[in-house]
Amino acid sequence: MANFVCIFEDVHYSQLLPLVYFRPVYNLRCGILSLKEKLFSAYPKAEFSIHCRTYLADYMKVKNPGVRVNEISGDECLFINGRVIADEEFSKKIPLNEKNDIVYVYKNQVVAARVSGKNLAKLKKHIGSLLSLSDFDGISQKDVNVDLISYSWDLIQNNRRQLVKDFALLVGAKKKSGKKEKIDKGVYLLNEKNIFIDDGVTMKPGTVLDAEGGPIFIGKNVQIFPHATIIGPAYIGEHSLVKTGAQIYSGTTIGPICKVGGEIESSIIHGYSNKQHHGFLGHSYVGAWANLGAGTTVSDLKNNYHSVKVTVGGEQVDTGLQFVGLTLGDHAKTAINSMFNTGTVVGVSSNIFGDGFPPKYVPSFSWGAAGETFTTYNIDRAIDVARRVMLRRNIVLTQSEDKLFRKIFDLTGEERRLRGMPL
Repeated sequence: MANFVCIFEDVHYSQLLPLVYFRPVYNLRCGILSLKEKLFSAYPKAEFSIHCRTYLADYMKVKNPGVRVNEISGDECLFINGRVIADEEFSKKIPLNEKNDIVYVYKNQVVAARVSGKNLAKLKKHIGSLLSLSDFDGISQKDVNVDLISYSWDLIQNNRRQLVKDFALLVGAKKKSGKKEKIDKGVYLLNEKNIFIDDGVTMKPGTVLDAEGGPIFIGKNVQIFPHATIIGPAYIGEHSLVKTGAQIYSGTTIGPICKVGGEIESSIIHGYSNKQHHGFLGHSYVGAWANLGAGTTVSDLKNNYHSVKVTVGGEQVDTGLQFVGLTLGDHAKTAINSMFNTGTVVGVSSNIFGDGFPPKYVPSFSWGAAGETFTTYNIDRAIDVARRVMLRRNIVLTQSEDKLFRKIFDLTGEERRLRGMPL
């Protein structure tokens, strides 16, 4: 019986760039929980290790003390792809107690693999490498139907459903809301039984939480200013701030520790990112430590209503979807009144400003105005800005994070060179 589980990254991680430059794929969020946290919930009695790209390993060891990183102990292990969205049925489809070695496959991609003995010994020799189906050659295969993300928009498409499932999982454990003495009498809770409000939440008069279309989870110490509206399913992470008049529509995940305002719909915003002011953000995925200036607006629907195409790995990918907005990497910044076309991708630590629309693909560490030639954002300046931003939240940028910034700058050099940007 394999009680040891390794969550791994495979060769298809690159389809989720730039969102996964600073994190393994399983640290992406969908619903309330990250993909990794969903797996933890699916196998509560298992002992976990995590596998990632080599350059992320030292950083992940710092962030996950006591957890094995790129290391397997014992003589049997259940490997699970970090791109899986695990639900309540997943552990039944991929049981821990499988006796024989087996590879679970979905559309010629490894979902999971129970490996032991000689097969495991062979894998351990190159555990720091990205895994693929060929690494499990010689092991019997079984097709399985699961949710396996490939692109950023897959997370958005699944977010509404995952919000509902995560709410049931978490609120079922908590059983009741926190203390409500800081909630003003002028707050309106529609379908209150479908709303969870954690401890320390402050809500001002005129706030509307509408859970008639899906649940709403408000995390600890959230502040909601007057006349904000939140329509479920939605999640506001702990210590976040929702500004006056904010319109948070269904399918939205925010935080923790974010400041949001304006109009947000069907979007995921990672922790420590801000969209404080007016402007529309729809069907978008925003990384950590990003900041959207006042008036920043994203188009998530083409005027001709055709499906949206997105640049992935230098090629155009047809999403097959009518609604796709912005993918914004960690530490990216937009100036006031910035505008983005449908399906735009902006890399990590980029700074966008000026009139008009920037290109639909902006490489990481770019600096420039829309409609003009972009230049490379100097790595020392980029790190200095990140350090200043983090200090505002009383967080010190560590030596391992400094090293990670510089490695990612090197990794992204080719994409800037291909677009004629000076290195």
